Amino acid sequence: MKVKFKGNEVNLLGKEVKTGDNAPDFKVVSNDLKDITLKDTKGIRILLSVPSIDTPVCDIEVKEFNKRASDLKNTTIYTISMDLPFAQARWCAANDIERVHTASDYKYRDFGEKYGVYAEELGLLARAAFVLDSNNKVIYSEYCSEITNQPDFDSIIEAAEKAQ
Repeated sequence: MKVKFKGNEVNLLGKEVKTGDNAPDFKVVSNDLKDITLKDTKGIRILLSVPSIDTPVCDIEVKEFNKRASDLKNTTIYTISMDLPFAQARWCAANDIERVHTASDYKYRDFGEKYGVYAEELGLLARAAFVLDSNNKVIYSEYCSEITNQPDFDSIIEAAEKAQ
């Protein structure tokens, strides 16, 4: 699959995850350096793939989801990037992020490949969003055609609400 970064095409490695698919298992690293897999998560999950949490577009995205999370029941939001866990923790603390969990794909690069979001030329994850129901079924999938664009906040939240 190809998307654009600042107008230039980049290749995404891995298989595209579509609505209706079973969510692929993955392994990422939490801010306290513990492994997290799909099996460690539960309920309705919003998985946000971003290039780097400490960039203007990602900053806006994570803050917006942190704000909207308080309205969602039985839903956990994860933002996954290639940023080191220490940087993610520092950014979250500096920005009062309490409702979005950050996780890093720096160590295994497993999420990037299993969800088809690893931007080969950049060594970063592309911007994408996935909503999983409590049975690990993908009920929403969005790959931003331009990595520097925001995902569809309203549609993501609506999918999570419908899964309640």
